[in-house]
Amino acid sequence: MTQTDSIPLLARALDQAGDVLAAVREDQLDAPTPCDDWSVAQLVGHLTALPGQFLAMARNEEVDWSIEPAAPGSGWASGFRSDADDLIHFWHQAGDGSSAGGVPEMPVAEFAVHTWDLARAIGWSRPLDEEVARCGLGFMSSALTPERRGDAFAAERQVPDDASYVDRLAAFAGRQP
Repeated sequence: MTQTDSIPLLARALDQAGDVLAAVREDQLDAPTPCDDWSVAQLVGHLTALPGQFLAMARNEEVDWSIEPAAPGSGWASGFRSDADDLIHFWHQAGDGSSAGGVPEMPVAEFAVHTWDLARAIGWSRPLDEEVARCGLGFMSSALTPERRGDAFAAERQVPDDASYVDRLAAFAGRQP
């Protein structure tokens, strides 16, 4: 997959994340998530910060990925969508990405996994995008080696051979689909 091919998948990943973020209710913010030790509020804070972090990375700026998620303010879904628009516009302007830092598949993977986490935590019933998950799984399976899993990703879990890409991605990220 070329970078140009993955930009529409990044747009779909951002739209999907925005839809799930918009479905989060205030009374769900204290609920647990599949992300160890993170509440829905922390996951919302993490997701809403990601477009800006990935935009800074794409611009070859320094990004501190270790920052704890901030508590979400009101209007988190609309703020996310605005920042997501900035990120996707950057990638459209970058074209082949030759001067951009990183690749669009990295944010696709991050948004796909954490959208799954949030969807699971809030009881989202609509299906998630299989092609977004497939792209995310492709990136993660090449970049996330066992020694690079750190504390963020548990060991890969087994899924049946006929599992969806969404379930395969969650399992690869150490989640129980």
